[in-house]
This record gives sequence, C-alpha cells and structure tokens, in this order.
Amino acid sequence: MKIKAYLKPTCGWSQGVRAIMNKHALDFEDIDIINKPENYAEMVEKSGQPLSPCVEIDGVMLADVSGDEVEEYLTKNQLVSSSNEETDVPTNSACTDEEHEKMRQDSKNVRFF
Repeated sequence: MKIKAYLKPTCGWSQGVRAIMNKHALDFEDIDIINKPENYAEMVEKSGQPLSPCVEIDGVMLADVSGDEVEEYLTKNQLVSSSNEETDVPTNSACTDEEHEKMRQDSKNVRFF
C-alpha cells in the first residue's frame, strides 16, 4: 500500500492521522505542507481543496480528514483489520488556537485556512 499524508508538523488533526498510521504499523510518506509551499500546492492540486490533512492511499485522495476517517476508510476497504488498540493522542481533534497562531507566525508563504 502506498500512502502519502499531507500534514502539518503540529496540528491535532495531523497528529490523529499519524496516530492511526502508527496504530496499524503502516509505512507512509509524511509530507510537510507548512514549511514547504510546493507540498501545499501539490496537496491543493491533487485534492481540489485547501484544507488538511489529506491522505492519498493507493491513488485515492481522502481530503480534509481526521484520523478516525482515515481508519474508517482503511477498515471498510479491508486494508487493515479493525483494532480496539488505543492511540497516544486523540484521532479526531482540531488544532488549538495556539497551534494555528504559531503556524501563522512560522510560515507567511503558505495559506492553509
């Protein structure tokens, strides 16, 4: 399975996607959309919209998803087995206002809201 995850370095939603990948021991490409504007542009082009996280699994783009939604897709399509194992972070949680402000301060070149 080839997985490309377009994620923010620090974000509740992005951390949730990472947690699901780790929970199921999935290899994935963690693509930074904040510090690399070209990655953000690629995500927008591929997904057709500006919100993240976006996860591409074997060519299928899941746009603006939570970790829970990614896990639901994976299990419904029998790409992973259902698991009750807990993750170390919430898998369906937004970025805090502080995280949003830090990202705004750190990167003036990328518009991600």
